[in-house]
Amino acid sequence: MQKLKREQIQYIEFLSADVNKAKDFYTKCFGWKFTDYSPNYTAFEGEYVDGGFTTGKPINGTILVILYSADLEATRDKVLAAGGKIVKDIFSFPGGRRFQFTDPDDYELAVWSE
Repeated sequence: MQKLKREQIQYIEFLSADVNKAKDFYTKCFGWKFTDYSPNYTAFEGEYVDGGFTTGKPINGTILVILYSADLEATRDKVLAAGGKIVKDIFSFPGGRRFQFTDPDDYELAVWSE
């Protein structure tokens, strides 16, 4: 894990109806590596943030996690191929472009690029 900076996100924990399905989805889309700690909990390590998935009923709309991609179109294609649904297709905003999608647990996330 990198040295923590002041006021940065350190860890994100998702509720998932099916932890294995979540692992498969995020491995296919983003290449995340997982460590299972129990049948009901798995953790992932990222370059800038770590997190985990635990069994529970997902609640949509409480937070929008935004991921980065150097190739936005390729990432969108991987999200679709893995079973994600595009909520807002690629659009421009000050500073870059992004799209928003839902994962198999119906969480809405975004991916941005310069």
